[in-house]
Amino acid sequence: MDKSFLLSITSLLALAANTSAQSTYRVTISPNTTYQTIEDFGASDCWTADFVGKHFSEAEKEKSARWLFSRELDSNGNPEGIGLSMWRINLGAGSAEQGNGSGIDDVTRRGYCYLDAKGTYDWTKSAGQQYFMQQAKKYGVDHFLLFCNSAPVQFTKNGKAFANAGEKGCNLNDNRYGDFATFLTTTTKHFIDEGYNITLISPVNEPQYDWTNGQEGSPWPNECISRLARELDASIAKQGISSKILLPEACQWKALYMDATEKRANNQIEAFFNPANTNTYIGDLKSVQRAVAGHSYWTFGTNDDLQNIRKAVADKAAKYDLDVYQTEWSMLDKEPSTSAGFPASYDAASYMDIALYMGKLIHCDLTFGNMAAWSYWTAFAQEKWGQKNRFYLLRLNAKGDTGNESYGDIANGGTVTDNANLWVLGNYSRFIRPGYRRIGHTTNQSESLNKLMGSAYMSPDGKRIVVVYVNMGAATGVNLNVEGQTAAKQISLYRTSATENLKHIAETYTLGERIMIPQKSVSTFVIDFGEGETGIEGIHADKTAAARNNNVYTLDGQLVRTDAHQLEGLNSGVYILNGNKILIK
Repeated sequence: MDKSFLLSITSLLALAANTSAQSTYRVTISPNTTYQTIEDFGASDCWTADFVGKHFSEAEKEKSARWLFSRELDSNGNPEGIGLSMWRINLGAGSAEQGNGSGIDDVTRRGYCYLDAKGTYDWTKSAGQQYFMQQAKKYGVDHFLLFCNSAPVQFTKNGKAFANAGEKGCNLNDNRYGDFATFLTTTTKHFIDEGYNITLISPVNEPQYDWTNGQEGSPWPNECISRLARELDASIAKQGISSKILLPEACQWKALYMDATEKRANNQIEAFFNPANTNTYIGDLKSVQRAVAGHSYWTFGTNDDLQNIRKAVADKAAKYDLDVYQTEWSMLDKEPSTSAGFPASYDAASYMDIALYMGKLIHCDLTFGNMAAWSYWTAFAQEKWGQKNRFYLLRLNAKGDTGNESYGDIANGGTVTDNANLWVLGNYSRFIRPGYRRIGHTTNQSESLNKLMGSAYMSPDGKRIVVVYVNMGAATGVNLNVEGQTAAKQISLYRTSATENLKHIAETYTLGERIMIPQKSVSTFVIDFGEGETGIEGIHADKTAAARNNNVYTLDGQLVRTDAHQLEGLNSGVYILNGNKILIK
């Protein structure tokens, strides 16, 4: 017999044996087991978006906006962008106008202020930043958040956008709380009048830190934060706007539920939402969002932290009926442990290793932390000092730079490049839209954060289910089953790996079929049921119903109200409130 034939047979048998040896996860998706309603996936423009918008070519700017905001597909069915639903916009404090006198050496970390010392607003400032706001609006971004690292310098104690060493309180002058609140609401109203859906105002950022140099920032004890919240609540009412106050943007999750974990601003959920804390309680303020915001920094190095810390913040938030928003993360701190599936060092890690671990973190934030929103820090950055893609979604290269790292002046223009971080986030943001709800996802194998991790989400109208898998382990199969359903109209697969950027794989799958998930990849299944429903229960005819997040959506996921108490004027029909259908007659 021909030896080449025997070798071919041997190879086929080996391949078959290998394939059969690969595990298969039999997945059960349960539409009637529901968890948090998803508000947003987003990113911050701080600070380099202003440089790109001002100094880069139209082609580079347009490409960047398309990657961040577009929900369109190309001719091959591949997503053109990651469809962010939240754009997080920094309101500068005026350090850019101060120039070298600001005390902030890095010009890319200074911010312009719309308000000058004479009390005059100049809405032409931050033109590059406003370019991306305009693009976000054009692409249909649902929500905009305005956030401050520091009050305007004319309102601070030291006339700077950062605090003096040893500051015990905050850097805001004691008689300027009202002025700062007015600045925030005046700016918010201006952009609302310009057609932007400013849903949230975040007046403080990482209040636990000293913020004595390097960038705009201020420390904030809990008492100062609550005082500012009361001033801001009154100013929002005076302006007649519906934007909500989001607090406290804690530097890490433990500060939200533990005492004495940081220098200041600890146990913040209890401080702000337990009525017994009369000096700091703000839970009765109408414009305070029923949510707590924090950052996933410093708590992602081990599998235990990824689970236990997030469960703890979710439990404490649930005690006071609060949503949890993750509003900032990039790969700060030392590399995660090898026991958590990360390479031995950042030097040994590939760009995809870093992006894959971000996918794992998002999975843990959503499933253990029940987080309703997730945002990256920051959209644009130059790659430096061997950091690879730890700190950006889109890489900036100044003119004349070669290779990935860039040390040139981006005020002279340059180029923008996508990478795996962008597209892994897109595996979530492009398909899980505002108003979707996380639903039950179980398998016949025990959960392992070093192997395959999956979570499922359902659209408000019950006609689409999105399932995202982060595979840290070997290639494996999944067998998708949806309770109450035997067939789907269409199942589409989109994948990000070392060689694929949210690539559209196929639309030929069926429920119950074994589908392979490659190693070191993130895969998104979009399951459409056409006119059928997946079993979401309950149409509640309640015109004044209130929900934790208070947002009201149409059946296709469009936000129509941010206050469930204000349903007057809506057309008759069925809407989604906190994951339930409500009937407006």
